[in-house]
Amino acid sequence: MAAVPGGPRSDPPAGARFFCTAGRGLEPFLTREVRARLAATQVEYISGKVFFTTCSDLNMLKKLKSAERLFLLIKKQLPLNVSSGSKGKIFNEMQRLINDDPESWLKAISIWKNLELDAKKEKLSQKDANPLKRKMGENDVIVAKKLKTEQMQEIRENKECQLEKQIEEETLEQGHRITKREEFLEDLQNDAVGTRTHSDLTFRVSCRCSGAIAKTFTAQEVGRVFGIALMKQFGWKADLRNPNLEVFIHLSDIYSVVGIPMFRVPLASRAYIKTAGLRSTTAWAMASVAEIKDVYYVGADVSDSQLLGACDNLKAAGLKDKIELIKASVIELPLPSESVDTIISDIPFGKKFKLGEDIKSILQEMERVLHIGGTAVLLLSEDHCRRLRDHGGTSIPLNCREGHAGEPGSEECLNPEGKTGISDPVSPSFAASNQDSLDRMPPFGSLVPVECYKVSLGKTDAFMCKYKKLHSPGP
Repeated sequence: MAAVPGGPRSDPPAGARFFCTAGRGLEPFLTREVRARLAATQVEYISGKVFFTTCSDLNMLKKLKSAERLFLLIKKQLPLNVSSGSKGKIFNEMQRLINDDPESWLKAISIWKNLELDAKKEKLSQKDANPLKRKMGENDVIVAKKLKTEQMQEIRENKECQLEKQIEEETLEQGHRITKREEFLEDLQNDAVGTRTHSDLTFRVSCRCSGAIAKTFTAQEVGRVFGIALMKQFGWKADLRNPNLEVFIHLSDIYSVVGIPMFRVPLASRAYIKTAGLRSTTAWAMASVAEIKDVYYVGADVSDSQLLGACDNLKAAGLKDKIELIKASVIELPLPSESVDTIISDIPFGKKFKLGEDIKSILQEMERVLHIGGTAVLLLSEDHCRRLRDHGGTSIPLNCREGHAGEPGSEECLNPEGKTGISDPVSPSFAASNQDSLDRMPPFGSLVPVECYKVSLGKTDAFMCKYKKLHSPGP
């Protein structure tokens, strides 16, 4: 059997360059996470995207919690100039992203194939460890419940014949996969970057245009131009339904980015979330800001349907015995005073659940149950913030506030091994925006805002605010 050069796992040589998309405002969280979780280097971010270099395999990359989607980077350069020149001239500029540097495309394809191969080998080894056993066993239980006793013998005999046939087909299919895998490995061994074009690939182009270029061209026009250039340059064949490779292109007023999606399903789509709620990436960012340690978890909601949905999610995640759910109003929690270390809450925005003046009652109840030094991380709407400002409260001198508005959370809580790394400098524009958000947040009784981040929830923006309880509330 052929072997991959360099051992059983073929990590990207000297690290591969990736980028992730992120919700607006979550870029600093993702920046810190890729450094802590992936030991990433050359980390930089712009609005909506974080770029980094890492030697991590797909299994580690898949563990990112604050990213939306993951791409292998092919190209990142300055934006196309669409203010002057004809359409034909601009189309030629687009094609130069491919024709001027085909080697970078071939190198990216080789890295992509190596990463895909590692993932397929691991899935194959896991599948071969226990073929068909669990699936057939589950079917036995279902059939036994539905059929009469006198039919069972006949069913069992039929199933034995089917099982033999399935095993035979599985063996043939597995042999075919192994043969293909060996051929693929040999191709990779013989692959000299720049001398092969991977002409057996099928592909499709997905394109996103924003800014001035979106006013001049449609995404379909741009995708067609790139598609033709790829076919001419590398001999690839277009397949819009089931391609081997997808090429993602984003052209904006800030940059031109080209990459390969590494997963069909977004990283933000958690398999264990059966009932959707707050976006998973935003929820994870709130937890990281809270710097949760080993604790006893309690979830509370006044709605039966919300509790049932949360229960389904806990079951799917295998955490039903680790988190207690209680039905309770957030303004009347069945908890002793100063008994809670950390509160994380997505305060209702008033669209489905009317809130009104209850925001003050909510914070008063949170203030009551938090012990001194405790933390509350809240997701607040612009209306919530306005009501809190109207409530009063003097502003706090900056040197009395803990933490930094430009640096989210603690690196230690992002790192599974608990190692502390060097944080990347935060973009001045993001730091200034977050500092401005913090300056606008007044204290509420003994709850003092120490961090605040403006984040996007899609159609609306919100403020992720971290409060510390400095003393017991007054009478």
